[in-house]
Amino acid sequence: MLNNLLCKLFFRNTEQSEMRYFFRKSSLLLFWLAISLAWLPSHCFAQIDCPSINVKIQNISNNTGVIACAIFESEKGFPGKFLKFASKIMLTQISGKDASFEFSDIKPGKYAIAVIHDENRNSKLDTNLFGIPTEGYGFSSGAEVTMSAPSFSDAVFSYDGRKLQMSISLNY
Repeated sequence: MLNNLLCKLFFRNTEQSEMRYFFRKSSLLLFWLAISLAWLPSHCFAQIDCPSINVKIQNISNNTGVIACAIFESEKGFPGKFLKFASKIMLTQISGKDASFEFSDIKPGKYAIAVIHDENRNSKLDTNLFGIPTEGYGFSSGAEVTMSAPSFSDAVFSYDGRKLQMSISLNY
């Protein structure tokens, strides 16, 4: 009888010890799981510098209208027919003397950029009777206007698929 009582006490204590051990182990596991899940978004899904072409437009003369920035993959339509032939076009309202554009999802390759200050918002670069622009304009690679708009090859630049920073100054 005493032997039976000792066995019951021993096994009961052992069962309780095993249960405490199990819950302690489970609690510890749940704690580390919660810490891991809290850590995961901040480290695994944290924003990294995405590959992009960042263009800073400088020398904007006034706050009238919008700045249009167009990226071309080929000489077709460059620079005047950006609405029809540009790969990507971005517009921004003007505030101050600078504007910025970020072109993402661009594959490595050769590109050219044309920028206009569309003061009257008619989606084109206005010119006078002699074909001289009356609104601001600029091109990548420092391409300049001589007797006509620069060619694609004058404004072309290589993009290797990483982050690229460039500045384009407007001419009036």
